[in-house]
Amino acid sequence: MTPDPNAAPAPPVLELTGVTRRYGSLTAVDDVSLRLPAGARHAVIGPNGAGKTTLLNLIAGTDRPDHGRIALDGEDITRTGTARRSRLGVARSFQQPSVIADLTVLDNVVLAGWPHHPERRGAWRRPSRYRRHTESAGRHLEAVGLADVAHRPASTLSHGQRRMLDLAAALAGEPRLLLLDEPAAGLTDGDIGRLLGIVGALPESVAVILVEHHVEVVAQLASTVTVLTAGRVLVTGPTQEALAHPEVRDAYRDTATTPSAAIAEAKG
Repeated sequence: MTPDPNAAPAPPVLELTGVTRRYGSLTAVDDVSLRLPAGARHAVIGPNGAGKTTLLNLIAGTDRPDHGRIALDGEDITRTGTARRSRLGVARSFQQPSVIADLTVLDNVVLAGWPHHPERRGAWRRPSRYRRHTESAGRHLEAVGLADVAHRPASTLSHGQRRMLDLAAALAGEPRLLLLDEPAAGLTDGDIGRLLGIVGALPESVAVILVEHHVEVVAQLASTVTVLTAGRVLVTGPTQEALAHPEVRDAYRDTATTPSAAIAEAKG
């Protein structure tokens, strides 16, 4: 079918307008606006304390803005709770992997995907439905390299394995918007390569916001970058242009590696 040239354009998957969050006298996120179309690969970077994780919390619904608007597919979700946002297609991973230690690796992913599965009612009591849940969860574990430990308690996993389990759990909800908070932290080079492959293989319908200190990972995954400093947007633009911007280099002046140096290292 030929697209109608007069049809209104589809709304962005995510749109933030003037979002601000204060904690007493501290303004953690200050008048931030972002617009992500379907399939966006967008990184948010900045020095420690720039407001990056707070911004993800506001998008996920674990925190509420003092001012501004958050819209998902054109629907205002500014005051919507985390459970409904999850059902609408927002998923995230965390700086510290969020796993249920007493459950098996497989059941962690089953539980994460359960609210989104069309056969969720009574799934734990009906073997055939539970089996379909586990088959779906198994595919996500295969993708993140954890299929061989699926039946082990999550408490026995290494830090890197827990981080990959956290990612599998986020993917289990078949999200429209995936929020990744420092997913490469603590990973081996092999696991970082797997992470790059997983995110690179996501459907184009899935938008991704990546908060990451490994700027070489940002350079490979993101097509656009927003740089935050003191809660405000310093620069937003195509990845290489944003990371090479003089003000961005100044923001990273006290760190070991500047963004532009990290890009050169990744290319080299």
